[in-house]
Amino acid sequence: DLLPPSLVLAQAANESAWGTSRFALEANNYFGQWCYSEGCGIVPSRRGATATHEVRSFDSVEDSVAAYFMNLNTFSSYRDLRLIRESLRASSSPIDGISLAQGLQSYSERGEEYISELEDMIRYNDLLELDLQLTPLQQH
Repeated sequence: DLLPPSLVLAQAANESAWGTSRFALEANNYFGQWCYSEGCGIVPSRRGATATHEVRSFDSVEDSVAAYFMNLNTFSSYRDLRLIRESLRASSSPIDGISLAQGLQSYSERGEEYISELEDMIRYNDLLELDLQLTPLQQH
């Protein structure tokens, strides 16, 4: 289902340090997605001694983006995001990144600070303009 370009771009920029992070460069991982099978990705250098997660490796940027869309559109942690999107559709309001960012409390350990950072990135970089370019058909 639809995710506004402003949100996708802000999260990719945030999670990958504008595409310069080790995980973006070595694993095509632009969204900080984790995996839990040994060898499924790259072991973070600051991973705790008892932690078992890795930062997932992707064959391509497209695979990373597809997994991100699947994650936000299916995982129970992001149900609030989907409810916000549903509410915007029901009221015929545009689906925008600032509104949907409110549903990402579980995306980062930083919680509200993370959401505020995404909102600031969206505003500072005028990314809402991209959301407004979606046709009504794409919005619904």
